Parts: sequence; C-alpha cells; structure tokens
Amino acid sequence: MANNERDMFSAEIVNRGIESTGPNAGSLTFSVRVRKRLPDFLQSVNLKYVKLGYHYLINHGVYLFTIPILVVVFSAEVGSLSRKDLWKKLWEDATYDLASVLSSIALLLFTLTLYFMSRPRPIYLIDFACYQPHHELKVSREQFIELARKSGKFDEESLNFQKRIVMSSGIGDETYIPKSLISSTENTATMKEGRAEASMVMFGALDELFEKTGIRPKDVGVLVVNCSIFNPTPSLSAMIINHYKMRGNILSYNLGGMGCSAGIISVDLARDILQANPGNYAVVVSTEAVGFNWYQGKQRSMLIPNCFFRMGCSAVLLSNRRRDYTRAKYRLEHIVRTHKGADDRSFRCVYQEEDEQKFKGLKISKDLIEIGGEALKTNITTLGPLVLPFSEQILFFTTLVWRHLFGGKKSDGNSTSSSKKPYIPNYKLAFEHFCVHAASKQILDELQKNLELSDKNMEASRMTLHRFGNTSSSSIWYELAYMEAKEKVKRGDRVWQLAFGSGFKCNSAVWRSMRRVTKPSSRNPWLDCVNNYPVSLN
Repeated sequence: MANNERDMFSAEIVNRGIESTGPNAGSLTFSVRVRKRLPDFLQSVNLKYVKLGYHYLINHGVYLFTIPILVVVFSAEVGSLSRKDLWKKLWEDATYDLASVLSSIALLLFTLTLYFMSRPRPIYLIDFACYQPHHELKVSREQFIELARKSGKFDEESLNFQKRIVMSSGIGDETYIPKSLISSTENTATMKEGRAEASMVMFGALDELFEKTGIRPKDVGVLVVNCSIFNPTPSLSAMIINHYKMRGNILSYNLGGMGCSAGIISVDLARDILQANPGNYAVVVSTEAVGFNWYQGKQRSMLIPNCFFRMGCSAVLLSNRRRDYTRAKYRLEHIVRTHKGADDRSFRCVYQEEDEQKFKGLKISKDLIEIGGEALKTNITTLGPLVLPFSEQILFFTTLVWRHLFGGKKSDGNSTSSSKKPYIPNYKLAFEHFCVHAASKQILDELQKNLELSDKNMEASRMTLHRFGNTSSSSIWYELAYMEAKEKVKRGDRVWQLAFGSGFKCNSAVWRSMRRVTKPSSRNPWLDCVNNYPVSLN
C-alpha cells in the first residue's frame, strides 16, 4: 500500500474482555480495528473552490476598487488649488452654470440614496436561548445501557456494541433523553410521543427567548423551524403559532430531513426573508426528536444514532431593524453553504430506512468521515477568501497557483505529485471563537488536526458534546452559550459556526460580536455547571 493510502487509515486496539469459552478461556482478548480517517483536505485543495470564494468577494468588493480611484483623482485636482482659489472657482462655476451644478448635486444625492437603499440590511442577532431539560431526564452512560437492556429490545451483542460506542463517544454522564425512553418498554417512535417531546423542547426554548428579549410572540413576523426526522401534520411551525397565538400574516417555514446542518440553513432562509421584508423580527427554532428516531433493531450502522443523539433545542431572535443595533449581541457577516447531494455516495451516507425486521432508523455509512471531509474541504476553501486576512490570502493563493501550474511536473516533464505541501491558512487569524458541530469525539479530533486548531479553540465543542451530547442542529448554539457563560466573547470578536449533516451538506456562518457579552445571570443551560468545565476527557 502506498504511503498516501496508508495515511487515510488509523489503527485502534480494542479490548474485547475475558474470553468465556474455548481454548483461550479466562484470557484477555484484543482486536485491531482499522478505520478511515478524515481526509487531509487542506493538502488537496481544489482551485475551483478558491475561485468561487474570490468570486463572492469580488461581487461585493467593487466599491473597494472604484472609490479609492475617485478619491485619488479628486484629491489631485483639488490639491493643486489653494483654499481661496478653490472657493472662487466653485462660486464662478455655480454662477455661470447654475443648472449644471444643481443637476450634479441632484445626481449625487440620487446615487447616494440608491446606494444606501440597495445595500443589504444588516441582520442582527438580538439573543438566543438553549433549552435545558428537567433533571429527571438526565442519564449517565451506564444508566443508558441499563435502560436499553431493561427495554428488552436489544440482544446482548447489540448492547455490547452500543456500550463500546457510548464509552468512546466523548459523551459524559449528564445528557438527556426523553421520558418515554426511560419509563416505557413499548414503541416510542409514535406521533404522540414525538409531539410531546417536540412541544417540551420547543416551547421551553421559546419561553426563555421571549423572556430574555422582552419580545411578544405577536411581534414576530418570520418563523423558521427545522427538525430533520419528526415532521407531523400540522407542522411544528404550526404547533408554535397555535401555542403562542401568533399573528395571522406571519411568514412561517418548516424544514425537514436536512440533518444537523439545518440550523445554519434556517438562519440563511430567515436572512433572505428579512431582506425582502424590512422592519421585522425572525425567530429560528432548531431541534431534533430523539425518541421518534429511536432504533430497536440489530443493524450496527443504525444503532449508532441511538448512542450519540440527545435532547436539545435552540431558539434565535434575528432582526433587520437598524434601531436594534445598540441592543444586538451579534451581526451576521457571512453564510457559505455546500451541498454534495449530486454524488450518490454522499447522498446515501446518512440515510433513513427500514431494516430487514421493518424497524425504522437512520443508517450511518462507514464512509461518513471521508465524505464529510470532502464537503468540509469545499466549504472552508470557499469561505477562506471572505474571512482570512489579506496576508494569509496572498500566501495561500500564491502557493496554490504555483502548485497548480508547476507542482505536478518533474524536471523531465513526467507527471507526479508535488512533494512540497501547500501553505495552510491560519484560520485562527480570522476567528476568535469556533463552534464546530459536536457530532462525535472522533470527528472533532480529526477536524482539530486538519485545521490545526488548539485545545482552547475546540473547548466549546468538546464540552458541549460531553455535557449535552449531539443535539443535532442546535449544538452550535449550546457551544456559543458555553462561550458566553465563560465570558469569552468580547466586542469585535468573530465567531465561526461550522455544521454538517445528511445530504451531504456542510455549512458555515460567521458572526461579529457587537459588544462584550457578560456572564448571564439566568436562562443559560451552563449556569449550573460551568464552573466544573472544562473537564479532562482522557
């Protein structure tokens, strides 16, 4: 096997316990597990995605080139005259050709008005809330396995598999699961249980949001709700409108089947709607129904979601009102979305289906990490020109073009791969804070290595995975809540939210902090335990 192929795999020694039967009875047994690693995508950057990023930048940066030229020309013309001569010339021109002067002033005012009216309105994040379930829904890893055993739905082999996954997942002993999974041995994937869980988490998060912001439900003009698995009729957005008696002309949207990255997709949709409807508030609700997706069969690839997904929900209040500038926490700067659904392997890597026993579940492909790496490569390469400092962009783009033109040729003209690695941009110069979707410990490890992030950069993601588990599309907001509880966010800081999910999709959102965020006195899911974090995960 070639070196570059070996680098795509990692080996892990797994303790299988004491052999109970056979010639090796009473002895410890081990096995070697070989897995595909996250591709080293920064070493294989595709030039077309870099060009796409610069295309976005140039579309919005034409004024950066034209305005300085006009300023230079005007300064050269005016600089040759003294102040007295300048006023004399202006007066003479105005006296002899008053109509031209008035026309020029009117044209200037019209141009400035048109420019400011056509500019996209800034989108402000007023505040957000993350739901913390009741303490009686809290389970440790050992309790989780014991509950699965008592349910009678799994054989011993499936229980041992789930135990190995849970113990190595990076999830701690204080995550939450629905009450139906704790107290019932019956089927929990019912519409009744799904609605009960959705009502609990969504209304809990929204109650906190309305209390924190002082906004009445009737003030909300746009509502976007995302939940990948559970999509009843009437929709989840209709449930919210009915519960809070919202106004009749509200623009409501319900996104389903879009995976863990749907939180950023929802923000993108809300942004576009707000741009077309000035003077409005938008609420974005992100959640997942854990109990409704509980798998009861024996297929290992479909048991994995049981081990990772936990209860959670976030509610975010956005505004395009300029007067909200003073009270907003963050301003939305960029959203970059990547969709790899055209590729069949990407499309099927996270796939909901029924097994041979007709049990419904979410099937996770063994190629998930590899496919996710390709989507991440595309997304961050496109994002780079929008956020990286100019010095980093010059170094990165120059080395990339050099490799593209000359790196693949030997001196004798034969094609080969270049031994010189490309310059890896330092994303830590672009962002102060990182909210990487808390999917699993393995994925966070590989992302940290490939993006060359420090333990501090990954702290919010790892602690969120440990404390709350994988809460799907809402996880990036629990991570931001962790940073606020630690008082890490200061005025002017940029926050990068990175999420990925079925489809396969990878999405990024960049926020600019409008003020220093102090430790909240209430309504933060970390307040009862933040002093205990960070914890050691070794």
